[in-house]
Amino acid sequence: MPQIIEYLHLCKDEVKKSINLAEYFVKPVQQMKSMHTTVVLAMSADGKIADRVRSPARFPSACDQAHLEAQVAAMDAVLLGAGTLRAYGTSLPITSPQLLQQRQQHNQPPQPVHIVCSGSGQLDPQWRFFQQSLPRWLLTTPVGASCWGQRPGFAQQIVVPTESIDWAIAFEQLQQRGIEKLGILGGGRLVASLLQGGCIDELKLTVCPILLGGRSAPTPIEGTGFLADLAPRLALISCRPVADEIFLHYRVKISPQPAKN
Repeated sequence: MPQIIEYLHLCKDEVKKSINLAEYFVKPVQQMKSMHTTVVLAMSADGKIADRVRSPARFPSACDQAHLEAQVAAMDAVLLGAGTLRAYGTSLPITSPQLLQQRQQHNQPPQPVHIVCSGSGQLDPQWRFFQQSLPRWLLTTPVGASCWGQRPGFAQQIVVPTESIDWAIAFEQLQQRGIEKLGILGGGRLVASLLQGGCIDELKLTVCPILLGGRSAPTPIEGTGFLADLAPRLALISCRPVADEIFLHYRVKISPQPAKN
């Protein structure tokens, strides 16, 4: 029983520290942007965010779920890829009375905007996500906008006039709509694309006590990867063990550089 009480206290402290964290950093790179981006993901001890059949990740603890909700509550909007939405069918609404009260005190709406990134627009309107009480936007291309059409489900469609998502244009449009703090909830292809564009400021990763393995199991950063000499470099802000999990907080200090010919 004392161990359980201690664990609950640690979880409570984790949420408080996440809520009260006021350290924001700007990357020393060529482009300067006022919107602050934070990747928030849980992964296995061997660096997988799901198993080899890409099942929804149910392995994080209740403490990590509280941590995730606190991070979502600190954002103006959260961004998730179509693959992540396809796997879960839902997003994470804020339900904690404490977090809802905090947002009210800061003159924020109860829920941040939940933005789905889909270049194709091939989304199932029957997903439970579209029945959740959340403000929803679609970030897409002209092809995706044509595919989704005028169906209900999204309060706004942000159309980037390029074949794939151009993050410079997308971020400019998000900032014009008042988004200053953006949480990135996965998946790995979305995070890789944002990192490649120099668009990530921080990463908050929870290492969970499970080993998944598998060549096809997704990781926090997918795509073609980075060569070691050109890879993003990180600065560790904090590392806190809570029971069997480790909460890591990194700042991206050097963005990936283009390869030399």
